[in-house]
Amino acid sequence: MSPGVPLALLSALPAVAEGEATNFHLTAHPVGWICLALFVLAYAAVILEERIHVAKSKPVMLAAGLIWGLLAWQVPASGSDAVRAAFEGMFLEYSEVFFFLVVAMTYVTAMGERNVFEALRSQLTRRHLSYRQLFWVTGAIAFLISPVLDNLTTALVMSAVILAVCSGNARFITLAFVNLVVAANAGGAWSAFGDITTLMVWQARKVEFAQFFAIFVPSLVNWLVPAAIMAFAVPKGRPHPADQAARVKDGGIGICVTFAITILITVVGRQWLGMPAAYGMLTGLALLNILATRIDRRQRRYALAQGIQDDNGYSIFRIIAHAEWDTLLFFYGVFACVGGLAALGYLELASHAMYGGFGFTLANTGMGVLSAVVDNIPIMFAVLRMDPPMDLGQWLLVTLTAGVGGSLLSIGSAAGVALMGVSRGLYTFNAHLRWSAVIALGYVASILVHLWLNARLFTG
Repeated sequence: MSPGVPLALLSALPAVAEGEATNFHLTAHPVGWICLALFVLAYAAVILEERIHVAKSKPVMLAAGLIWGLLAWQVPASGSDAVRAAFEGMFLEYSEVFFFLVVAMTYVTAMGERNVFEALRSQLTRRHLSYRQLFWVTGAIAFLISPVLDNLTTALVMSAVILAVCSGNARFITLAFVNLVVAANAGGAWSAFGDITTLMVWQARKVEFAQFFAIFVPSLVNWLVPAAIMAFAVPKGRPHPADQAARVKDGGIGICVTFAITILITVVGRQWLGMPAAYGMLTGLALLNILATRIDRRQRRYALAQGIQDDNGYSIFRIIAHAEWDTLLFFYGVFACVGGLAALGYLELASHAMYGGFGFTLANTGMGVLSAVVDNIPIMFAVLRMDPPMDLGQWLLVTLTAGVGGSLLSIGSAAGVALMGVSRGLYTFNAHLRWSAVIALGYVASILVHLWLNARLFTG
């Protein structure tokens, strides 16, 4: 499961290293077996969410509480500080993700309320784009902006556009969302800022900033192969044109500009000031609140001029209240469960088994597949901690597979999880699973292209 929010996680890397490096070696202990079973059962409940009608956050949060409780109970009192430190490291990592998500979702919701996406929908329908053209346009935009914006925010923004443009075609929305997840994850794999795994590899000095561009073509192939096949299933026709041209409400353009400034502050704050990503995002939320005050005053003055009593006004806090809290709490459960399994020693055990029993190429390919189920952050951390004697080509390979492997399942990436939350039941685990075989073809193709195109980088 890839959280896929690199800007938010830059400053959390030290916490990850400090917390998840703790290994209590309980993989052969009954407590370890119970915790692993709890994790499996929780994910089974997530997969069956549509059938059992239980929100996906509930089972993973319960499993997380039980796993850490069992771990704290089993470790002697003399080691309780180490358990607490491991939990605090995991929680700091989640806090960075939480505030990034809250601010990003608030901006997306605010832009939607100001008719930004409705206006874009109107513009697209007036250009008479077909469903197939929209399929390719939205996928291409997601692939190109996710290296800068990150795959999660890209997915949230583009999904809002798709829902606005094609609200009446459930079949197209499902296909477009699958395509969006693959494109956003693939786009984030070839940039040091596109995914947390690329950041970890870059900061560990295994790959230099410009060297990531070597996997641009493999990443592009990873998206194009499944997209070309899925395009045949895209329904014919065009979205219904808007009855009238939609206009952006007062303040809508200002919110878009403020969002861009927020992203800029986050990047500059981290790269040049050394500040955590939460600093930039929360500063941007403050700017949005100031802009909201201006919108509220103008809205109230207009209502007064029309003789209308406006008691509600315009408030960002009301917009925050409509955030996808089930998704946010689901992320906590996943982070806590995976952090607990790492502390128990399972992730290190899996890494040793794979690199010890297989060659680097097969092991790195398997790491990508594993990241479709388990968070890719501790997976990549385990690889970096083991520090296998790999050449540049292999480090780029594991960066590629960890970045795009999450596309194999809807729960394998932050983009997929977030889209399940905003799709109104149209994009689900099973809907994505129907195309997993096609996505796997793109996964294999991207690896083969990397092995061929960058053969000079493999010295072993």
